[in-house]
Amino acid sequence: MAAPTEDDALPEADAPPAYGAHTRSVAIHHVRAALRGAERHGVDVTALLERAAIPPRLLEVPLARVSPRQFARLTKAVWQELDDELQGLGPQPLKVGAFAMMCHAVVHCPDLRSALDRGSAFYRLFPGGPRFRLEEQPTEKSGEETGAHDEARLVFDLTAFDDPDHYLAESATVVAHRVASWLIRRRINLTRVEFSHPAPPHALEYDLLYGAPCTFLAPRTALVFDRAVLDRPVLQDEAGLHDFLRRAPGDVLARLDYGSTAAAQVRRLLGQSLPDRMPDPQDVAARLAVSAQTLRRRLAAEGTSFQQIRDQLRRDVAVAALATGTVSIEDISQQLGFSEPSAFHRAFKRWTGSAPRSYQPGD
Repeated sequence: MAAPTEDDALPEADAPPAYGAHTRSVAIHHVRAALRGAERHGVDVTALLERAAIPPRLLEVPLARVSPRQFARLTKAVWQELDDELQGLGPQPLKVGAFAMMCHAVVHCPDLRSALDRGSAFYRLFPGGPRFRLEEQPTEKSGEETGAHDEARLVFDLTAFDDPDHYLAESATVVAHRVASWLIRRRINLTRVEFSHPAPPHALEYDLLYGAPCTFLAPRTALVFDRAVLDRPVLQDEAGLHDFLRRAPGDVLARLDYGSTAAAQVRRLLGQSLPDRMPDPQDVAARLAVSAQTLRRRLAAEGTSFQQIRDQLRRDVAVAALATGTVSIEDISQQLGFSEPSAFHRAFKRWTGSAPRSYQPGD
């Protein structure tokens, strides 16, 4: 599950808003899902939202978004209130600190294979802990092919969770992937991700989370990757672990854009241009070594357009900037390329269902 921090401080909280792919905002659906367990336990969710600097009224706005920093604070608030890293959705609470101790147990392993096995064994010590296991399966080969494409699966058993939103299924797979990649200091390229639940309404976001094809209604939930990765040595140590846990849960829950689609590539290029002028479709197409017409056709095949991607990026950057309370609406409007603040107001309300001022702290 997502990692609790060893340090109550969030040192990055006062930093200026970041631009680019790392500013992808979180839909209000995930906020409601993160609160579901607390609600079941009779916790005042309004107080939790206030601790995360999320205006409670946003829960009633279907198009509302929150910044990654706000979502990390909310997750931490739920952990602390329930003393449960499963956020009230597991068969039994998993006390805060379990994840950190699991990390201490695996960081000294010689390779990723033994680290994943040890992590699985660690959680089996807890009746309500998450269940996962490593499976290695050679693929069928012909001729003189080697085993370079043999598959490994990290299989999750989530049947004990009361998780109608599939929130823990998403969290468990994302966190496992992030931690495993952190251990070997290299992002693990996933072959595919299998989910036992049906495709949710926000299934298009899954490509951004995993950067791999995702299937639904599979026999089990699993991360699938090249078996050779298991032989990679663990390169982290206690000092690196301290920093990793200190930055949690932000680094672990961050909705990093791993997408491999044309849309994801366009978003990354647009994000890299901020806070300077955004490139136009012709510029982006040239940087991708295709014609503007080809780019437009590829985006249309993915159900989107250059304008939609640009608007989503500007929406996410605006949500993150407004939530800090340190950047004026006028400055945000200018940085995002609007001719005047009134145009930004109209666009933001169209994107989120609310005026920009309603996203500022203390409004």
